[in-house]
Amino acid sequence: MARSIDYGNLMHRAMRSLIQSVLEDVGANGLPGAHHFFITFDTTHPDVAIADWLKARYPNEMTIVIQHWFENLDVTDDGFSVTLNFGNQPEPLIIPFDAVRTFVDPSVEFGLRFESHSDDDEDEDDDQDDDDDEDPPPHGAAEVVSLDKFRKQ
Repeated sequence: MARSIDYGNLMHRAMRSLIQSVLEDVGANGLPGAHHFFITFDTTHPDVAIADWLKARYPNEMTIVIQHWFENLDVTDDGFSVTLNFGNQPEPLIIPFDAVRTFVDPSVEFGLRFESHSDDDEDEDDDQDDDDDEDPPPHGAAEVVSLDKFRKQ
């Protein structure tokens, strides 16, 4: 069997490491300037820990915002935990990096999206009907970097 380089996994690992570094810096020094994050994660991941009422409200995925009010941001090699305010009710969340689907900092139009194998299957079906007539992103919207454009067919 021929050995090959798994660029997809290497890129995902590098992108998760970037998120880890950013969150570690924010945990130590706070958010600089207008920076803030929208982080979407898979609530079905076995290592995600959120309140039962949040899990019921967001059974598949949830997007959190780290901006004005957050505390107890703790980052490990595997993920991060943070306490966020939901209607004047502080709730701790534990989110492994493997559960993160998107990470966006709209203040600098930066974004990452992690493709899953199920996303790849859906994309293959969608590609058959794709006519490349995508609308341009609205001004000020963060551009999400997807590695699919560079994937060899």
